[in-house]
Amino acid sequence: MPARVRYLLLQVRNSHDPMREHEVGCFARALGCERERIRVFDLISGVPGRAVVDSADVVLLGGSGDYSVAEGGPWLPAALDGMRELVEWSKPTFASCWGFQAMARALGGEVVTDLTRAELGTHAIHLTEAGQRDPIFGELNPAFEGQMGHQDIVIELPVDAVLLASSDLVENQAFCLPGKPIYCTQFHPELNRDDLHRRVRAYPRYVEAIAGMTVEQLARHCRDTPQAEGLLRRFVQHVLK
Repeated sequence: MPARVRYLLLQVRNSHDPMREHEVGCFARALGCERERIRVFDLISGVPGRAVVDSADVVLLGGSGDYSVAEGGPWLPAALDGMRELVEWSKPTFASCWGFQAMARALGGEVVTDLTRAELGTHAIHLTEAGQRDPIFGELNPAFEGQMGHQDIVIELPVDAVLLASSDLVENQAFCLPGKPIYCTQFHPELNRDDLHRRVRAYPRYVEAIAGMTVEQLARHCRDTPQAEGLLRRFVQHVLK
């Protein structure tokens, strides 16, 4: 891992969301860095300027407790403009869950809310042929598991995106942009089993709606996902080598 990497985490969480700080800790653990190396910027309040983005080596986007890319909001157009700038500037960026959906929409993809294809818990993911050839995803087994928590679905990827992985319910689980250091996953490589348990306990209303079970029942069905959890470090090593 390159030494002393600086990260910028673009969050979409309310001030009272208990997962604001938890998310920082999850990324720090997955990246193997101190929390102090991760600077947080709130996209609900605005978009970081070029100087803020340039102050970091890698940009991160994660989940969202109360906001939907499909439903939108008055702050979302500016946030999507900010994501298009990350692409234009070729800024090393890793986006998961909400970030995956937002990046797809920003670049011309389509996102819908679809409870019939919502995923919560530990789910199997399969690499595409492109994923098996990819320098970052190609080190995974052709079938691996990842932590999930979403009801918005990317039903159409941006035109130039390369599909890297799919699940049984959701075809578009991961993509990259050719020639750009930008990778996006619907699943959460920053979460391990315990992290997911804390996340669902913070948002229990989603558990019954998506999984049709209690939080305790869901916890018994979740498993460790060591392969998926290695993606973030491998991404950083690859884009900053």
